[in-house]
Amino acid sequence: MKSIAKVLEETKGIKRPTNLSTEFQHYGVFLADTLGDPKHYSLYIKLAKNYPRNLLEEALSYTKGYLTAKNKARVFMWRLSQLKKEHLSQ
Repeated sequence: MKSIAKVLEETKGIKRPTNLSTEFQHYGVFLADTLGDPKHYSLYIKLAKNYPRNLLEEALSYTKGYLTAKNKARVFMWRLSQLKKEHLSQ
């Protein structure tokens, strides 16, 4: 387990949006950080607002299991598009 001082030191230089007020905004930032794509916070916030959480969670778990990916954000978006197609066809 890490000490609080160490965690604060690691996160000191990370630039994140500061005006987060709703849960979907926090979840969008979590997605961007998890996928290593901090340039596109707004995209993930929009996805968290407009798409069902179960689709996003399933795409994220698939991406985490995809170890050979150079760009995890691309794999996430690809898997999310597949899941949307499956969800709409049902």
